[in-house]
Amino acid sequence: MSRWLRWLAAIVVAVCVIFPAAAAGLLATSKHNLSVSGPGTVKGASEPQICVFCHAPHNNAPSAQLWNRRTPGATYIPYTSSTAKGNAGQPNGASLLCLSCHDGTIALGDVLNRATPIAMAGGVTTMPTGSASAIGTDLSDDHPVSITYSAALAAARGELAAPSLLTGRVKLDAAGQLQCTACHDPHDDSNGKFLVMSNQGSALCQTCHLKNYWSQSDHRLSTKTWNGSGTNPWPHTSWTTVSANACESCHRPHAAGGKKWNLNTAVEENNCYPCHNGNVAAKNVQSEFAKSSIHPVAATTGVHDPIESAVAQSRHVECVDCHNPHASNATAGTLPGSLIGVRGIDINGAAINPATAEYQICFRCHADSPGQPAPLIARQIAQSNTRLEFSTLNPSYHPVAGPGKSANVPSLLAPWTISSIVKCEDCHNNNAGPGAGGTGPNGPHGSTNVRLLERPYATNSTPTAGDICYKCHRQSTVTSGSPHNRSEHLRYGCKACHDPHGISGTQGNATFNSRLINLSTTDNTPVGTGAAAKLYVNTVTRQCYLNCHGETHNGRSY
Repeated sequence: MSRWLRWLAAIVVAVCVIFPAAAAGLLATSKHNLSVSGPGTVKGASEPQICVFCHAPHNNAPSAQLWNRRTPGATYIPYTSSTAKGNAGQPNGASLLCLSCHDGTIALGDVLNRATPIAMAGGVTTMPTGSASAIGTDLSDDHPVSITYSAALAAARGELAAPSLLTGRVKLDAAGQLQCTACHDPHDDSNGKFLVMSNQGSALCQTCHLKNYWSQSDHRLSTKTWNGSGTNPWPHTSWTTVSANACESCHRPHAAGGKKWNLNTAVEENNCYPCHNGNVAAKNVQSEFAKSSIHPVAATTGVHDPIESAVAQSRHVECVDCHNPHASNATAGTLPGSLIGVRGIDINGAAINPATAEYQICFRCHADSPGQPAPLIARQIAQSNTRLEFSTLNPSYHPVAGPGKSANVPSLLAPWTISSIVKCEDCHNNNAGPGAGGTGPNGPHGSTNVRLLERPYATNSTPTAGDICYKCHRQSTVTSGSPHNRSEHLRYGCKACHDPHGISGTQGNATFNSRLINLSTTDNTPVGTGAAAKLYVNTVTRQCYLNCHGETHNGRSY
């Protein structure tokens, strides 16, 4: 800086010191006015000057801005996450200047141009611990600062604005780094929290963060408000609708409870519940997880990671495994709007992003993932990998990944036909949701029936008219023809002979396993001895080889 520029800067600061109300403008009525005239509770006991707490026309500070404070000597814990591409090391530049007050290690009145610190009112010395302004030295729960925001970073991270576009209120420093001053103007609190612009609708966040799908997301567009019951879903903002809070419905840029990704809380589902408990969103999803059969989102915390393998290797489930909060909306299509923008595994086992069918999302955990739970029914052919069960190369399968093989299914109820495709949630869903004639939320969050089934599944009793199988298959047709019309068969139920997902082509064949035949070993036992012992139904010659309901069928025709 030239001598003349130094003189000019000194004059500006001197004017600010001598005429604080006129020169400091909005600063005088903000909490950054630490003089005795300041409006906040943290202020000087008798000091009349405003600017002196940060600036002085003459001092020995080595930094620009005629800085009047010592440089903090603390070692900071920087922000980190698995998805971060920029290196948020030790803070520097303007961020370090801000921290000379806000990390709480240097007295607020400890300025360089005074022999003794300025006395503060009420015996306050450093930034009061526990206040929103006391950031401390642990920056891992704060938006990262002092990172080089380059074109390379924007390209590597994705969903970031190019630095060349940051020419408005949000600016990088002279070194191309993102500092506290990118979001905060310490002299102007007209937008609240000294923000450089209003963050209503997350306008400030979206200057840099350009999230995919966000433009059509309900979390951006919804005008729903809090009904006043339970916990306030937006305790750290003044906005009163989902769209006005936008990003801050889930994220908190400072003092975030979920340090990685600056989430409101570390417990993942608790970022969703404040709205999805019926107090903002119309449906109470949270209550579904109190049912006897659930997707256990509360069973793990901190296991899910956005960069984890598409095939879940460590068993867990969180809301964001099935829902993309930046994309979810209420549109209805081949893939429901609530499932847009989510990764999946296709029928061949390949990762697909985004998923184009519901079953692909289910396959992330219920296909090639290790540690699968045992099947509900013990069967002749045991298989827990649903991707293999639904393969269209199988001898038989429910038509989830493609139309079924049979050209003759007379029991189908309208609108189902032999060309129909079914979804996982046609069977696995809320027992009190729309599919079951109820008014509860749609989706496999919770059910009072085993294995998250929408309707009962007769495992130890005779199926009734409300059985899940009779949702698509006409009961009178099923129970009127051979072999279903025998009272013994009706008593044992569909599960005794039929495997509802399908039979893997690597284990079964069309002779014994067409029409979803995969016998329950609990209800049926082999007949004969040695090599003659058989546990199957020959669906080609229509012969039965098994022992059940106290009767031996050794090749009996049906």
